[in-house]
Amino acid sequence: MIWRKMVNLGIMSAHNTGKYFGEYRHSMDDKGRLTIPSQWRPQLESKDNNFLALPSLTEKSVSVYPPMMIEQLYERFSEISMGDQKGQRAIRRIMSMAHNFSCDKQGRINLNEKLINHADLRKSVVLLGEASKFMIYDEAFYDQLMTDDEDTEDLADIAKGFGF
Repeated sequence: MIWRKMVNLGIMSAHNTGKYFGEYRHSMDDKGRLTIPSQWRPQLESKDNNFLALPSLTEKSVSVYPPMMIEQLYERFSEISMGDQKGQRAIRRIMSMAHNFSCDKQGRINLNEKLINHADLRKSVVLLGEASKFMIYDEAFYDQLMTDDEDTEDLADIAKGFGF
């Protein structure tokens, strides 16, 4: 009874509130659908069940943003002057691949063909939580990235740069 009251008050919830951690390996079907981890799923009918997927600007992957991050992106994009040709061109290129979606009852999301092609996604994919958003990689590409990362810098040196 106490647990139910805490859940109803929003103190403890099995649904995500926009925080993503961990690495998960899943399969993507022919329609571009893939299941996201249960702890990442928002309540089906909540305002949090609204995601924006954009192409990564630095590598072959897809960045998926929850509602609170979508608002921040919107504010940043709106700060780019209409006269800023480079900025407007960048927005046009990024947003031409953008895809807005919700989780379905099975906890699946779907990606459009442009994003699938941008990230060169195949059947096996990796979902990587990056705190306020999550990334989607082709599994073979991700495994190579992780191998390359192990060979380059010491994790302790990288963490120092972030103040850890």
